[in-house]
Amino acid sequence: MNQHHHIENDDKYSGLTVNSGVTQPPSVNPYLKPRRRKPLPTSGELVEGILKGDVTILSRAVTLVESLSHEHQAIAQEVIEKCLPYSGNSRRIGITGVPGAGKSTSIDVFGLHILKDGGKLAVLAIDPSSERTKGSILGDKTRMERLAVHPSAFIRPSPSAGSLGGVARKTRETIVLCEAAGYNNIFVETVGVGQSETAVHSMVDFFLLIQLAGTGDELQGIKRGIMEMADGIVINKADGDNIGPAQLAQAQYRSALHLFPPTASGWSPEVLTYSGYYELGIPEVWDMIDRYFAFVKANGYFDAKRHEQARYWMYETIDEQLRKHFYDNPEIQQQLARCEADVYANRRSSFAAASLVLATYFSETKTVL
Repeated sequence: MNQHHHIENDDKYSGLTVNSGVTQPPSVNPYLKPRRRKPLPTSGELVEGILKGDVTILSRAVTLVESLSHEHQAIAQEVIEKCLPYSGNSRRIGITGVPGAGKSTSIDVFGLHILKDGGKLAVLAIDPSSERTKGSILGDKTRMERLAVHPSAFIRPSPSAGSLGGVARKTRETIVLCEAAGYNNIFVETVGVGQSETAVHSMVDFFLLIQLAGTGDELQGIKRGIMEMADGIVINKADGDNIGPAQLAQAQYRSALHLFPPTASGWSPEVLTYSGYYELGIPEVWDMIDRYFAFVKANGYFDAKRHEQARYWMYETIDEQLRKHFYDNPEIQQQLARCEADVYANRRSSFAAASLVLATYFSETKTVL
């Protein structure tokens, strides 16, 4: 039967008629010309553009660094290798704090303060990704209104995409590209107080912790791990009626720092108050950071820390590649599924299942070698 046939048009239904209607237009505009994808630039073209300070080329290179494509990664690694001799000439500053502490607003103010004296600033913001959708808002630029339009500033938000180690490694590689492009100040903003601090701490020279006062017991904010990593603590929103609570929190943090062992650099972390919104106390915060860099460069800790960080990321990359090689192995994927079923049915313990899978992997690897 004709699929467009309407039973109402039969002769037995006199007086009823149903029109067939109009032909549906195509869902795609027939006049739309397919866009040709631009060919990938060569590593030489990317390096040349980066060394000239071309922001468009730099952005494209960072995109290749963040890409999961093997082809893109090959080009990105080649670019990074060629840019390495031109890197290492910046001050890398990590900025962290609880959500709502004013990190992005503070970066906007700090950035404008240091750009007054010339130079260039790159802001690399690690944005949290949804565990459900894997998506990120990447809206940090909206809270850096003045810095986002400054000709000497480069702001690049990156999604964590559920892989903190991976995004941290790519952020470190992005630092190399930004330094080669002439950015002598690098800010790395973390997703907030949590596991990301360790990764960011391992790629910056100075680690700044932003805290708030007047939100309850300030001692709740004194967490040993994050406090020990901080080279400086600043209490934001010290303005209006909050000046008193901010000064009280400042005294509490200073007392708490005396309980910690001396830092490896020999530097005694300072606690300052400021207001990012009203731009109060900003020069004092930056003077503290200047004193820190003068101190660690004089005693040799600056270079020693850079060398240790490079060593750390070499081993982190080895760990990441081994993990990827293991889970991408088709034979391992099949055996993992079988072992999961055995574990669920209590036919094999978790440890025995893990040992079996690893034994298979090691025997395969040995055969390949």
